[in-house]
Amino acid sequence: MPKEYPKWKSVYHYFRMWRDDGTWQRIHDRVRADLRRSMGRDKQASAGCLDSQSVKTTQVPGVRGYDTNKKVMGRKRHVVTDTLGLLIGVVVTSASVSDPRGAKLVLRRLGGLGTGKRLRRIWVDGIYRGGLIEWVKKHFRFVLEPVLRSDDTKDVKGWVVLPRRWVIERTFAWLSYARRLARDYEVLPKSSEAMIYIAMTRIMLRRLTR
Repeated sequence: MPKEYPKWKSVYHYFRMWRDDGTWQRIHDRVRADLRRSMGRDKQASAGCLDSQSVKTTQVPGVRGYDTNKKVMGRKRHVVTDTLGLLIGVVVTSASVSDPRGAKLVLRRLGGLGTGKRLRRIWVDGIYRGGLIEWVKKHFRFVLEPVLRSDDTKDVKGWVVLPRRWVIERTFAWLSYARRLARDYEVLPKSSEAMIYIAMTRIMLRRLTR
């Protein structure tokens, strides 16, 4: 810890307390609303993007699994952003959890907190097609809209910039700038989620204070 901070036990006490009572997320959501208003937007988004990111974990004990698609042993971040790339919701699971299953977890959380009450459309990867789309129609007011590669890019190897979906990929890149998020160092997934909210809050505060 930097010398101007209190003892690490005191700092961690407040981190844990604010993690458990939702303070970190409330601070994040308030800053996001202020930033959106400063950009001439409504404080609540009407459209967004959904995707996941698998990251390696360290040797600390905790939930982890193997993502057979990305070939990563660790955890998976299931993230919803607005069209600006600002975080709306996140759920951290074992990397072995499928993307559709993780999508249900994060979308249920959005519904429970009311943070997605204005959402009407969410752009997603092709892996979210199938039963998930019908499940969303049944339980929410918004719809999932898959964004697929065009015929011109199907034979292109590697990453291809796709409409709408590039926004959330940029958000993942923002998160990777935070050293604490380059890997998942936390024992509990909810601590990982809190760290993501803190990192995004820092990014938004820097924009607001320019």
